[in-house]
Amino acid sequence: MGKDKLFLLVVWIYLENICTVFSTTTELNYFGNNTDWLTDFSDIETKFALRTAEVPDDDLCYIEPGQPESIIQCEFNSEGKTFIVIHGWTVTGMYESWVPKLVTALYDREPEANVIVVDWLARAQQHYPTSAAYTKLAGRDVAKFVSWLQALLDYPWDKIHLLGYSLGAHVAGIAGGLTKSQVNRITGMDPAGPTFEYADAQSTLSPDDATFVDVLHTNTRGSPDRSIGIQRPVGHVDIYPNGGTFQPGCDLQKTMKMIVSTGFSNMDQIVKCSHERSIHLFIDSLLNAHAHQTMAYSCSNKESFEKGVCLSCRKNRCNKLGYEINRVRTRRSSKMYLKTREMMPFKVFHYQVKLHFFSKDALSFTEQPIRVSLYGTLGEREDLTHVLPELKTNTTVSYLLTTDMDIGELLMVKMRWDKDSYFSFSDWWSSSNFHIRRLRVKAGETQARVIFTSKDGEFAYLTRGGEPTVFVKSKDHQTSRKQERLHKLKMNGSNFKQNTA
Repeated sequence: MGKDKLFLLVVWIYLENICTVFSTTTELNYFGNNTDWLTDFSDIETKFALRTAEVPDDDLCYIEPGQPESIIQCEFNSEGKTFIVIHGWTVTGMYESWVPKLVTALYDREPEANVIVVDWLARAQQHYPTSAAYTKLAGRDVAKFVSWLQALLDYPWDKIHLLGYSLGAHVAGIAGGLTKSQVNRITGMDPAGPTFEYADAQSTLSPDDATFVDVLHTNTRGSPDRSIGIQRPVGHVDIYPNGGTFQPGCDLQKTMKMIVSTGFSNMDQIVKCSHERSIHLFIDSLLNAHAHQTMAYSCSNKESFEKGVCLSCRKNRCNKLGYEINRVRTRRSSKMYLKTREMMPFKVFHYQVKLHFFSKDALSFTEQPIRVSLYGTLGEREDLTHVLPELKTNTTVSYLLTTDMDIGELLMVKMRWDKDSYFSFSDWWSSSNFHIRRLRVKAGETQARVIFTSKDGEFAYLTRGGEPTVFVKSKDHQTSRKQERLHKLKMNGSNFKQNTA
């Protein structure tokens, strides 16, 4: 179909649908019962640039609400999905470096899609409280845009996905609410915390703003309303990588090295490291979906997750992070946790290690360093360090262990108890020796459970500062192959069937 004919078709569809769709819109937040504002584009300050895979870092073509010809000029693909990327607060008044990276990753995953970058820079570069208040106006502009696009082209709501970062997450939420929550999906990437932590659902991102809302929380350290990212759950699924506080690679040591090497010129990047990690985790999910699909696990809090007790996938208790997330809607938000590496691909493999300590003496220690080595069918990972908060006689300990490589089916485990100091008075008058009958390991990614026993004799002996204790797979352990296979099939679908054919 030629562009002239397509233009006439667009105009006809617009005239045919604009009245019916907009006139049926009911009460919208912030603007009362009157819906005339939806068709008034004169006060829109926000710009909407359809970027391309060839030039992901520049706004070459703007789609203007109320101007149907701009859709044709920008070559909008009405058959493809539409991703609307919304930036957050900015000090410089310019786009940040993550924007073209996300655009490129979206096109890499969905080549036929439309990736539209929302430009509300003029409002976003004000004093923070002012920009935070402007999220309502920016959200209104986005709502007008997507409603006009849907009405003009009879474009399916289920093809629209809003992705908002920091303040942009709340812009997306407000826009979704103003469209009667018809938007298919909103992804909030570390939604801003200050002024929003205690705000009502109409002023923030919330589960009511789209058919499905998923949220990544990566910088929630500090008291409520003072942390950079919002702490409370605001989606159907809220994921807290590394507890949702500081992220690997963003610690003080890394910060000092960056200051030494580059000075204070990149201070904003240092501050935003954990905050912006939410975006890069989502980019990772687009680029490494098959080989490195990152998993998150439902848990009541990060302390319980650190004990390794939350690695269950029963009843939707685990989920994929990012683009391929399973859209599970529950009455209450599902809080999920995971560990990551400090660089892409961010995926790690999670293991729960559980064991009971016996001793002839009543021993008690705190903050004890343990080193564990795992050996499997695909590889090995040695000297994984962990500090046990408490280690004493006749107690069962459970903790989380992670590796950055897939070692396959576990075959052997070595454990060493390091001295926490070179000199200890307690070693003079008491033994520092525990014996262990068995060690249980559960793999989060496969859901396999394995029991290990001492390689030599009934008990394995763990001595402070001594040689590693060796555990081998128990001959009478019962790893549920069926459960592991069903889990793989659930998480990977037809791909798993093809790989095992």
